[in-house]
Amino acid sequence: MKYMLMMHVGSDGGNDASWTPEDVKNMIEFQRAFDGELEDNGEMVFNAGLAWPDQARIVRYDDGAPAVSDGPFPEGKEFLIGFWVVDCVDEERAYAIAAKASSSPGPGGAPMGIPIEVRPLAGPPPVDA
Repeated sequence: MKYMLMMHVGSDGGNDASWTPEDVKNMIEFQRAFDGELEDNGEMVFNAGLAWPDQARIVRYDDGAPAVSDGPFPEGKEFLIGFWVVDCVDEERAYAIAAKASSSPGPGGAPMGIPIEVRPLAGPPPVDA
């Protein structure tokens, strides 16, 4: 079963003045090792980080052409910063993967407890729909 694991961070992007260069390095090393483990297990389908929200655009249909704007965006203290699509045996394994992603180290090496939203991929609609 495929699942999307979505990492949400606060408006500071998970970084604040307490991050040292060593803290940033440790977090990046953790993420690379984590991604490598998913690849080695054959569970990684795809993953990517996302640009900051100020680079996002809202697009709507407008009489045959795209209407593009830079908002409005819902007020929120958190935003989606990256995601993984994994293919694993069941939701319990997806939860275990999400918990490990959530444990990425922050300042001083302490696990950050980043919120990871887990959603099964629904797949295409039935052919006869």
